[in-house]
Amino acid sequence: MKISNEDKKQLRRLGHKINPVVTVATKGLSENVLAEIDRALTDHELIKVKFSGSNQQSRANAVEIIREKCGAEVVQSIGHVLLLLKKSNRPNPKLSNLIR
Repeated sequence: MKISNEDKKQLRRLGHKINPVVTVATKGLSENVLAEIDRALTDHELIKVKFSGSNQQSRANAVEIIREKCGAEVVQSIGHVLLLLKKSNRPNPKLSNLIR
């Protein structure tokens, strides 16, 4: 799924208000962290992930792993915060950050 520039602008506006729901600590990505990211993407569709204590190269590797394993699209990556999108077929209006 490719996101157009106009859609990215709108998603960045929406993402500005939300807080990170998952933090990837110094131990990096584990199966449990990937499962939590996938669950959060399924519930909320648009989430922020925060990386703490990692260098730029390890963050870039982690982003690629998240994209592959979770099927998410990167909307924005600034510093230690990553904004991800994974549209749901049947979003929950109470949980989705795109609908609320």
